[in-house]
Amino acid sequence: MQLGVIGLGRMGANIARRLHRAGHHCVVYNRTAKPVAELAAEGLTPASDILDLVKKLDPPRAVWIMLPAGAVTESMIDAMSELVSAGDILIDGGNTFYKDDIRRAKTLESKNIVYVDVGTSGGVWGLERGYCMMIGGPKAAVDRLDPIFKALAPGIGTIARTPGRNTRDPRAEHGYILAGPAGAGHFVKMIHNGIEYGLMQAYAEGFGILRGKADARLPESERFTLDLADIAEVWRRGSVISSWLLDLTAMALAEDSTLANFSGEVEDSGEGRWTVDAAVEEAVPANVLAASLFERFRSRQDHNFGDRLLSAMRFKFGGHVEHHAANPPGK
Repeated sequence: MQLGVIGLGRMGANIARRLHRAGHHCVVYNRTAKPVAELAAEGLTPASDILDLVKKLDPPRAVWIMLPAGAVTESMIDAMSELVSAGDILIDGGNTFYKDDIRRAKTLESKNIVYVDVGTSGGVWGLERGYCMMIGGPKAAVDRLDPIFKALAPGIGTIARTPGRNTRDPRAEHGYILAGPAGAGHFVKMIHNGIEYGLMQAYAEGFGILRGKADARLPESERFTLDLADIAEVWRRGSVISSWLLDLTAMALAEDSTLANFSGEVEDSGEGRWTVDAAVEEAVPANVLAASLFERFRSRQDHNFGDRLLSAMRFKFGGHVEHHAANPPGK
């Protein structure tokens, strides 16, 4: 199947690579030329600009936009809506706010252009592991794109199958779902990221307590100098609290148990804030998720070992590099 891919950053380039390796034809474009040239050398079709990308796709077209949420994505979708034709599909695979999806879908519908939002999880590991996708949009369009989603998804793999799912949609077992109409995909991904904040915070606090057991303020007889790398490793194997985040924690601690390369100034990319906003709108208690978000704010003023562990986890799964106070991330 043909697909245009716009935005060849940490995830966009690997999405295009995974599709190419599965036999799909990808036309790729990026604002800077280097990643386009790299993918062209691997056999993908380069585009010199977005008009060239549209011309190199046969209608009905599908174009996956993988850019930072906000104004950059908004302007690209506006520009693409003037170039594509009725019946074409524009896909936003970034971390867009779900209410923006709802608005865009209505605007594009008036032009007979289909809008699909894809909450995409997998980070820098997606090329190898596949991407978990939460999709919003019209069923007919999502069904048409199914070969793309199936190729990007992890598949069943070695994960044990859940009993009682025989009559349910099999796509969930393969790592992707149609969550609902436009906006539903990014809403589910938003909550996913909010939960991620809470899980990461729990690991960070737990390992902080383990490390603190050697503190000189404790009675000498009650001090333990614990090997955090070995504790993370043993918890990975058969423990109730095993997870991919714990795998990444074990990896970071094995490389340097002091995490000296991380300051502990933990950023947030927006989804945690939106999750807390949604909880407020729905009057649903979200004590852990809200607290984990505010802990990230606190970390930018006063850092501890747990904060460094949070930064290490973010780097491991998403390639997120710390932005210090002198160079804060853009909103």
